[in-house]
Amino acid sequence: MGVEILGHRVHPMLVGLPIGLLVGSVVFDVALMATDEPRWADVSFWTLGLGIVSGLIAAPFGTIDRLGIPSGAPAKHIGLWHGVAAVLSVALFAASWTLRYQSPPTPTTLALGLSAAAVVLLAIAGWLGGELVFRHGVGVHRGVAD
Repeated sequence: MGVEILGHRVHPMLVGLPIGLLVGSVVFDVALMATDEPRWADVSFWTLGLGIVSGLIAAPFGTIDRLGIPSGAPAKHIGLWHGVAAVLSVALFAASWTLRYQSPPTPTTLALGLSAAAVVLLAIAGWLGGELVFRHGVGVHRGVAD
């Protein structure tokens, strides 16, 4: 069970965008700190907001994929922690974004700390997602290689 397009799961197709945007926002924060160029605060603010929205779009598809894992399978438990880490990461990024919601959107120390913690959680969620696919074969169609 899972939402597919042309035989490919939708959740893995969608997660690249929020991952890139959310990690990118932290990179832009580093650029801001390194250069003191205020435009980086704007770029970080908008990539952060788009990353949060795209992460929220990807989440229901991951939930549907998890529902398709048989009860009692080790992947069910891993899927739960993958989802929890991902949702907590997006929540921390959202808190960071909220703290920046001013003009100009210069991040506070707390906002930067929340984003840093969120990146760590996002990395854990990604690692657990890899465990689901590569160790447990979640969403993998078994077939003969060409």
